[in-house]
Amino acid sequence: MSATVTGRSREIPYRLGGPLQRRTLLVLAAGTILSGFGVGASLSVGALLLAEVSGNDAISGLASTTFSVGAAAASLPLARLAERRGRRPALVTGNLIAMVGALVAILSTVVGQWWLLGIGIAMIGVASSVQLLSRFAAADLAAPGKRARDLSLVVWSITVGAVIGPLLIGPGEVVGHAIGVTPLAGVFVFAFVAQILAALSNWLGLRPDPLLTAREILSREPDPEPAGATEPVGAATVPEPAFEPGTEPATATDARSEASRRRALIVTIFVIAMAQAIMVGLMAMTPLHLMHHEGTAEIVGITLSLHIAGMYALSPVFGSLAGRLGCVPVIMIGWAITLLAVALAYISGSSHLLVQVALTLVGVGWGAVTVAGAALLTELTTIADRPRWQGRSDTFMSASGAVAGALSGVGFAFGDFGILALFAGGLLALGAVASIRLGLGDRSCRLH
Repeated sequence: MSATVTGRSREIPYRLGGPLQRRTLLVLAAGTILSGFGVGASLSVGALLLAEVSGNDAISGLASTTFSVGAAAASLPLARLAERRGRRPALVTGNLIAMVGALVAILSTVVGQWWLLGIGIAMIGVASSVQLLSRFAAADLAAPGKRARDLSLVVWSITVGAVIGPLLIGPGEVVGHAIGVTPLAGVFVFAFVAQILAALSNWLGLRPDPLLTAREILSREPDPEPAGATEPVGAATVPEPAFEPGTEPATATDARSEASRRRALIVTIFVIAMAQAIMVGLMAMTPLHLMHHEGTAEIVGITLSLHIAGMYALSPVFGSLAGRLGCVPVIMIGWAITLLAVALAYISGSSHLLVQVALTLVGVGWGAVTVAGAALLTELTTIADRPRWQGRSDTFMSASGAVAGALSGVGFAFGDFGILALFAGGLLALGAVASIRLGLGDRSCRLH
């Protein structure tokens, strides 16, 4: 598949999976790495700073909540902007909002207002929405059958910035002292600079825009049919109709196929959201749990770095497996890993080592579910309705994390880390049952 984009002096051919896609992946990876510095660093100190400024441990849970609220609130508007104008302006807008959020967070510690800090963290949370949007942008120009792999490569790039981010707590304290603010707030200076660089990378590098170019290519040659119309194994295969969203299906069979696809999309979004809620619910209270058991800021940073490494480091592996085995088997692998993590979290007690192992495995399980889930969501959609469904997924995913973060703070205040593990186990059961429902529909990441 190829299209021709007219340049100033010559015509440049583009095709799915060609050189433009490889360059796009590099640019998205660079922007995602830079954005990850801010996200990882801000999450590391958010809960500790809220507890310090407010004087209330229960409020500390709002750090992950407000972060997730910011990501959820931005997901649909950024998706709509991408749908109208392309991925590049959407990504850059998100980076700039997060940049302002870093400034607001620093100011909040100067004036001593925890609610203002919450607003700043929420604005920084938009950077997480940008990361989610970037992974979908990686699939715009991907060749059919390679979307899971290409998507996972950008997800993997989050590892670099996200792992280093929490390790900036120590240097951030030095910066905080130097500029005369609360020491921990110095981390937000790194977030500010990182978002500026990410915005520049995306603005200068994503030319031509991947989504707009993909539409141009597919306007000449239709998008492969979504994988959502397949029936359970052993049943007759019903192809997905090629009609635009909002128009009436031509036949009753088409209507059933479209209804089946929509149900699969909704269940996929729910599965991704459950993985997010488990991850945020346990991660949100880890800093305070460790500090209550003779932990230090450095131990917190190392633990969160291991957790974030688990989330992203194996993404290419899961992307490759999704392309070979199918999405649902990889999702089920993720749930099995998460189950082990929840069990370790429940028995961890005061052991820093068990907490670190549990948080790392939570990240690995989350990575398997979300990479395969995002790939499945992409395969279930056409280029016309893809940004809309991706925005809905990111919104529900972030909102689920926000709710889980808020409830985890309350649960931790009245219980302990074991209570949070039990809560996570309940969410895991819901996600696994929904995944089995997807498996009965034989949803695959592979186009045949």
